Amino acid sequence: MIWHKYSRKLARKIEALRHSGSYSLEEAKERHMRLATSEGRHQESILRLYLLVDPQDGVIVDARFQAFGPSSLLGAAEAACELIIRKNYDQARRIPAELIDKQVRDKPEESAFPESAYPHLNLVLDVLELAAASCQDIPVIDAYVPTPLEPKYDGEGYPGWAELSREQKIAVLEQVIASEIRPYIELDAGGVQILDFVEDRELHIAYEGACTTCYSAMGSTLSAIQGILRAKVDPGILVVPKNLS
Repeated sequence: MIWHKYSRKLARKIEALRHSGSYSLEEAKERHMRLATSEGRHQESILRLYLLVDPQDGVIVDARFQAFGPSSLLGAAEAACELIIRKNYDQARRIPAELIDKQVRDKPEESAFPESAYPHLNLVLDVLELAAASCQDIPVIDAYVPTPLEPKYDGEGYPGWAELSREQKIAVLEQVIASEIRPYIELDAGGVQILDFVEDRELHIAYEGACTTCYSAMGSTLSAIQGILRAKVDPGILVVPKNLS
């Protein structure tokens, strides 16, 4: 009876689970993947996690779960599976509960889960930690640079974008970066800040922390940031880093 306390986005995901299920060892072998499994319990709730992990670089290529418990456990597991795909196991184990919650919020400032669901969020994190620990023999390649962002050019942009003032546009860009980009980059000690917005099109940014020495800062990371802003805000945005040689 706590559905009214969920965000609408969370409720929709619970009603149409995409990652519910399991993988067998045979299925993993057919795909030349490592199968990492783990299980945890909280009172009467049970969660089992199945990860397909690339044995070459430790990247999670797919994730499924089986759960016995309340709807909040299903929603937390579903959101976590969405987050960890395309991350390596070390990134995945460091995802905080807040990031899972942000994944399914309707508004950036409003939690998606009620406080009563926190034990189930923590259960998901505990089970994820166990699965990641079973992969520690897989080396993360030296040249690996975490890029947990995937550009998706399927958004409709920000409503009324063209009519906004320059200050309002910068505020919108900052909001999207804060909610959709920065939390992922910060998982690996990186950061990104807005420097300027030029001619209503060119967004100048500054990388921080690990991003300043990251080889993908001009490649996949930059492409991901630009893709998200184009999908969420405006398709004409061009992102230009200004503090890289």
